[in-house]
Amino acid sequence: MILNVQNLFYKYPNQKIRSDYFLSDISFNLPKGSFLSILGPNGSGKSTLLKLIAGLYKPDKGKVILNDREISLFIKKELASVLSYVPQTIYSVFPYSVFEIVMMGRNPHLNMFGVEKKKDVEIVEEYLELLEISELKSKGINEISGGEAQRAFIARALAQEPELIILDEPNAHLDIKHQILIFEILSELIEKKNISVISVSHNLNLIAQFSDRIIALKKGRLILDGDREAIFSSANINDIFDVKSVVKKDAEDGSLSIIIKK
Repeated sequence: MILNVQNLFYKYPNQKIRSDYFLSDISFNLPKGSFLSILGPNGSGKSTLLKLIAGLYKPDKGKVILNDREISLFIKKELASVLSYVPQTIYSVFPYSVFEIVMMGRNPHLNMFGVEKKKDVEIVEEYLELLEISELKSKGINEISGGEAQRAFIARALAQEPELIILDEPNAHLDIKHQILIFEILSELIEKKNISVISVSHNLNLIAQFSDRIIALKKGRLILDGDREAIFSSANINDIFDVKSVVKKDAEDGSLSIIIKK
């Protein structure tokens, strides 16, 4: 078990009523080698939960246990060697090149002088190639499109070679081809390197295809937890998003497709 989330409560600092928690009593476990997707409408607490798991926020109550150790006990560099986090939107104030951005993912593995070795360069080149941005490596991160920059920051997270990667809407700025590519890469890394993935996404069909575990949040509470077939029903989708849908199962390969109805 790589992750154990225990009875998390979290209240935003500007809330006046102490008992008015935004995230209330969130608990779940994540086995190694799992692909967990988090569903929920806007404002349900998905991004907040990711930040708590990543150690960026401190819960008012409860614990986040990473590799049998409370996350608050990790020093920054140590945590970065185990966990990488890609937020919804990332901006670079400085005009770093795409190569430099991705190389930053190797920082937890560099020596005390921060000098990269041949292996570090090879790993960065590998992920530049996988994310199809090798031809952009000399360009400034602020000179490329939003989707290309998104792939660069995902490549940076992968270059960390973490045990757990957390992505908040990783396909928000991507075209369909690259949305699929990201999920294919993550699935391949799960299979080959036994990493674990937590992703927030609104693309129900991609989630249905690649995730082996899904949890759903609504108004700061965990309302569903199960595999794709247990979660993806018309009734559940209506409960989560308040929309009508049709869920179809392919007779040959068992894959699910979700069609949203008017």
